[in-house]
Amino acid sequence: MNQQGHQAAATEATLIERPQQLVEFILRGARPRDEWGIGLETEKLVVDHSTGEAVPYERIRELLRRLDGIGGWQGTYEGENLIGLQGQRSSVTLEPGGQLELSGKFCCDIHCSWRDLNRYRRHIVAVGKELGLLFLGLGTHPFTRLDEISWLPKGRYRIMSQYMLKTGDMGQRMMKQTAGTQVNLDFSDAADCSRKLRLSQRLSAVAYALFANSPLLEGEPSGFLSTRGEIWSRTDNDRCGLIEDLLNPAAGLDDFVTYALDVPLYFIERNQQYVDMTASRFTFRQFLDSGWNGEGATLKDWNLHMSTLFPEVRLRPQIEVRSADSLPPRFTPSVAAFYKGLLYSEDALRGAEALLLPIAAGEFNDLYRRSWREGFKAGYAGGTFGEMITELLALAKTSLRQQFADAYSGADESHFLDPLEELVTDQETLAERLLKRWPTTRAEQLKLLVEHCGYGSK
Repeated sequence: MNQQGHQAAATEATLIERPQQLVEFILRGARPRDEWGIGLETEKLVVDHSTGEAVPYERIRELLRRLDGIGGWQGTYEGENLIGLQGQRSSVTLEPGGQLELSGKFCCDIHCSWRDLNRYRRHIVAVGKELGLLFLGLGTHPFTRLDEISWLPKGRYRIMSQYMLKTGDMGQRMMKQTAGTQVNLDFSDAADCSRKLRLSQRLSAVAYALFANSPLLEGEPSGFLSTRGEIWSRTDNDRCGLIEDLLNPAAGLDDFVTYALDVPLYFIERNQQYVDMTASRFTFRQFLDSGWNGEGATLKDWNLHMSTLFPEVRLRPQIEVRSADSLPPRFTPSVAAFYKGLLYSEDALRGAEALLLPIAAGEFNDLYRRSWREGFKAGYAGGTFGEMITELLALAKTSLRQQFADAYSGADESHFLDPLEELVTDQETLAERLLKRWPTTRAEQLKLLVEHCGYGSK
């Protein structure tokens, strides 16, 4: 570990003695405008190439084993289990049902993120072909039943899976049957962070509609355009969905911290082991106030706790937006481009705020719930949600061109929005495109899925 790493570890081990330390920990992620970058995290489903069914951990472990040492990847383990790969600035991890996630390196621009994704894509497709595996950019498993998907052998997932049975009726579906796309974004200070948190949460409804790509579940159309959105809404009301206080136009970073403090703990880590804290609704606030087993809460505990919060937008400590489904490869950088366009420009921020922030909390909650059911066609303000989305996409495109002109990016990134313009022009989601062509036999269905969202496709 280098000196910087030692300093970070020492800071995380610091005992929390005053609540302001929690805010200060988050604000360590602040950067000046000319250092802002973009991070892209992409989950995809791993299925058998002949059946389309989810594959067991043993086959995914072999994929990781063969990738170990290629392109700088090194295997990571929990006990004797190979559970991921670590690169110099990016990582590959496994979600509870074996979904494969690339946490791409934090890049200066989306061109860098796209190169990183394509390099990784070439590796997994080549090795996957040898093993009879396909990788799908789709928000839910199209065929495999929940009880037929094996659990990844990871300690934290064992604790989470049992707790999920107490908090909603779809928590285990979320863990094993869904895949999403996340984007990580920078902020300059507390005020900028608060502003982007408020707007990003409002944009979650837009993202469910614009990036809807999960209309199937267990072999049948589910009735939703983003089944993943419905599943997340029925997972855990304490830690998922909207943070109600952030719907207040004056909400700030303190409101996010207050929310996080009052979410029950999953676990803490002691002696490199997870300690299950789910027997009672023991919140981080209680941990902070009274300690546990004679020990006080540390910043490391706070950081771990924040990794177990799954609202539409969270702080890790950068701003992470989480509402988009897993997507076909060429659509994936569009998510980063959309958010970067709207959040990294004062003009675009103001324009998006003018469209979204005046919506009353109750009305927004209703629009949010309809976004993954109805997509562009959700009724709003005498028209459709698609009309607002069209305006937001135009704002994002203009913003990206201006950011390039202002030398905030090394090359024009606006073309990454072109795939979304196709959807907006037709007012038709990827989910609707898929459903329109959905055939009757499994062989035809799998062939269509490979064409629609396969990682080996162009």
